[in-house]
Amino acid sequence: MNWSNTVDRAQKEAVVAELGQIFTDSGVIVVAHYAGLTVAEMQDFRGRMRESGGSVRVAKNRLAKIALEGTPCASISGFLTGMTVLAYSEDPVAAARVAEAYAKDNDKFVILGGAMGENALDAAGVKAVASMPSREELIASIVGCIAAPAANIAGAIGAPASNIASILSTIEERAEAA
Repeated sequence: MNWSNTVDRAQKEAVVAELGQIFTDSGVIVVAHYAGLTVAEMQDFRGRMRESGGSVRVAKNRLAKIALEGTPCASISGFLTGMTVLAYSEDPVAAARVAEAYAKDNDKFVILGGAMGENALDAAGVKAVASMPSREELIASIVGCIAAPAANIAGAIGAPASNIASILSTIEERAEAA
């Protein structure tokens, strides 16, 4: 038995397991070609992805296809040809947004497609996901909607009694009119 083959096999199995975890746990995965990017450009892309809470992974397509088997996003295996890079994030928008912005800045970075859960995305789908609000933006929007009525009630309660009386009479008039 050749020791180096055993180590290689163990390393490959570890890569497949890691990729399988990525494919299972990520909110969005973007597959892109990166042929022609310099090391500095790739580091720039990794840095931008890290700042947004995402990650970048380059792996052999054959191992990635093995890892995809049985995952919700198995349909993206067709994108894994040539020099591909995987950008992914837990946030269902972050990786798509960073990859789309990077593709605009660098024509050597070409988005092929990706997946959002079980939904396969083509390049246009990734662009559409990139334009959606992020999880944080949605939460801020919902909190704003919830906080506004509470602030109005708190303001009314803190108002002089005459204001409260006029608010109650307005509510009563509306109820009678309905």
